[in-house]
Amino acid sequence: MKIVLASQNKHKLEEIQAILSRYHMELTLESELGLDVDVDETGTSFEENSYLKAKAVMDASGLPALADDSGLVVDALDGAPGIFSARYGGDACKTDRERLLLLLKNLQGVPEEKRTARFVCVITLLFPDGKKVVARGTCEGVIAQAPSGEDGFGYDPVFYVPSEGCTFAQMGAARKNAISHRANALKKFCEIWDGERKC
Repeated sequence: MKIVLASQNKHKLEEIQAILSRYHMELTLESELGLDVDVDETGTSFEENSYLKAKAVMDASGLPALADDSGLVVDALDGAPGIFSARYGGDACKTDRERLLLLLKNLQGVPEEKRTARFVCVITLLFPDGKKVVARGTCEGVIAQAPSGEDGFGYDPVFYVPSEGCTFAQMGAARKNAISHRANALKKFCEIWDGERKC
């Protein structure tokens, strides 16, 4: 089964393909089909934005499409940056580093026990016949007082996972990919897919 991944990211393709290969799903990037679908993420939730991306790529390609939407949810900031994680701070913050520093600034004075946060990922697979599979995964942590670690990207240097004793940026890609929000969403996706195949 050929499925278009609503992304231009080859690393994301490899990560997802490794988990879904047992289902004989052949994932391909939209760019490999000559597509560059620009989706206006107007949804108010990870679920809605994930659906919008999958629907746009499915309509453009005529093939089943898989998309994910993810972000960081910080309790002390009423869920921000949330669905705006990649655009946090607007035009004033154009890099990952600037967004990370803005997050720390907005959490100044917040004690550690109130710095709880989680990464969230929602995966949506849409089929032209209307079938839809949606899975949500999270990874719990706290926002550190300062960045630590050289690996990862985005908010990884300040996302501290107590059970691991380090930030996402310190634990290395293999371990992060085993416990991350996307990994957990994919595990849930597999549970749902297995359940439907038995029906």
